[in-house]
Amino acid sequence: MSDKARKLFEALDLDHNGTLTRAEVIIALRTKGPSLAASGDLPVWGLGDEDASSALFDAADQNGDAMLTLEEFAAVVDRRFGWS
Repeated sequence: MSDKARKLFEALDLDHNGTLTRAEVIIALRTKGPSLAASGDLPVWGLGDEDASSALFDAADQNGDAMLTLEEFAAVVDRRFGWS
């Protein structure tokens, strides 16, 4: 797991409970995405609309429980963003 994935997960975890919901991912990427991209913590091409954010969530939710752990999230973003 990359440090970048951990940092991005923490930025998206709006309620700081250690998991991500679909709503958190969508809201956080919409509100924080541009500044995360500007600081290099998210690839610019990683910014997307609600459908793209939802698709990222679906790809990462490996056990289908509608919650993302850091491990589930990192497995997808490290591969998708080339951070691993």
